[in-house]
Amino acid sequence: MISFFTCLALLILSYFTYAKYVEHIFGPTKAKTSAVRLANGVDYVPMPLWRMALVQLLNIAGLGPVFGAISGALWGPSVFLWITLGTIFAGAVHDFACGFLSLRHDGQSIAEVTGVYLGPRIKDCMRVFSVILLVMVGTVFAVGPANLLVFLFKGHVAIDSIFTNAYFWLTLIFLYYFLATFLPIDKIIGRFYPLFGICLLLMAVGVCGGLFMQGYRIPEITFHNLHPSHLPVWPLMFVTVACGAISGFHATQSPLMARCITSEYQSRQVFAGAMIMEGIIALIWAAAGCAVYEKTGGLMTGLQDMLAHSGQAGAVYDICLKTIGPLKWNGISFGLLFVMIGVIICPITSGDTAFRASRLVLADWFKIDQKPFLKRLRLSIPLLLAGVIISQLPYDVIWRYFSWSNQTLAMIVLWTATVYLYRKKRNYFLALVPAVFMTAVSGTYFLIAPECLHLPAILAWPAGLVLTGIITTYFLITMKKEK
Repeated sequence: MISFFTCLALLILSYFTYAKYVEHIFGPTKAKTSAVRLANGVDYVPMPLWRMALVQLLNIAGLGPVFGAISGALWGPSVFLWITLGTIFAGAVHDFACGFLSLRHDGQSIAEVTGVYLGPRIKDCMRVFSVILLVMVGTVFAVGPANLLVFLFKGHVAIDSIFTNAYFWLTLIFLYYFLATFLPIDKIIGRFYPLFGICLLLMAVGVCGGLFMQGYRIPEITFHNLHPSHLPVWPLMFVTVACGAISGFHATQSPLMARCITSEYQSRQVFAGAMIMEGIIALIWAAAGCAVYEKTGGLMTGLQDMLAHSGQAGAVYDICLKTIGPLKWNGISFGLLFVMIGVIICPITSGDTAFRASRLVLADWFKIDQKPFLKRLRLSIPLLLAGVIISQLPYDVIWRYFSWSNQTLAMIVLWTATVYLYRKKRNYFLALVPAVFMTAVSGTYFLIAPECLHLPAILAWPAGLVLTGIITTYFLITMKKEK
């Protein structure tokens, strides 16, 4: 348990130390933000700081730090290191950078911001890439809760009931998505999401407390690969635990709050603070995955069996019942209540903002004013229809492509931040180092993953390093050529 508490302490301290240093390097000013200058009552709406911090947490979190962390626990407690160091030196830097740069450019979507620093070709690629990723994310955060609702109702209602039909829940979720994508941000998102953000934190605290109350032992960090199928740690674990350490999806969500922030000095609390909180949530769920299930020969066989038979949703349900489930009040299980709120409602509230962000990407792309009713409608309906179509694909396939897309987008955003800091003659190494690392992760994963090129590790690893070297050299030469 020493490893767990050490990682937890490092994450908390990083908010007051390294995140503060990152803020100093980017250099916020007292200039009026777009929330004040461009307020339109739809997307540009000033909000209180506490509300924005909780909304940002809910926007970026959802299922990511839960599902990803549990799957990452298959490699054993070494995942604690990636969650902790990744959050501090990559995730928090990434989230601060994308939010701050969006602030500096009137709350524009990340595709438009990358175009300013990486050129028009990258901008066009990012526009397409961002929309595809956001629709995929919104679909993941619809299918996951729908499957979990079916899982919860089985055994409690008739087998042929509509409540055990995933299509019924998907229909309700997508109808809600339409409202949240279409309505002004302060009508649903700004009003109710802070409450759900608090619930997400309480669920993590409940699971953490339940681990100790129920006598589970959190193992210490080891560098041995404990994956029962012996899948390589590099780079598979670094992509599997996407949202729990660093995620490009956050770059697509941050402009939503960048259009609501009233001071650049709020960037650390809203963007870096939310990422560090997400890292803490992921650390707790990874610890639960390592502690709750039995091991065979030191390998995480119990967790693998649970994921194979019940999926990620079933594992979350099982962990909640084993850690919080025994606690009841008036016959109501807190474990079941937290499952309903934490991994059903909260993911849905990330999915709707994913579709909302995709609408804004298209609006920025084609310069479409989003205040008129019909113009918002024309963008919202096609995006949601695309999500409905994608939802028919196998869930594990969607998740794998979502994870890799996440890390690739994060890589591009970190290179954008590197160029920005270089132009400002500031310490660009705080963005350059994680940018190079994430380039190696994404490039090697593309070469080795079954859903991509599926090369053997003996070829993929050196090829990934060569690819990383080429991309890094290209960016460094390009920056040095700039006046």
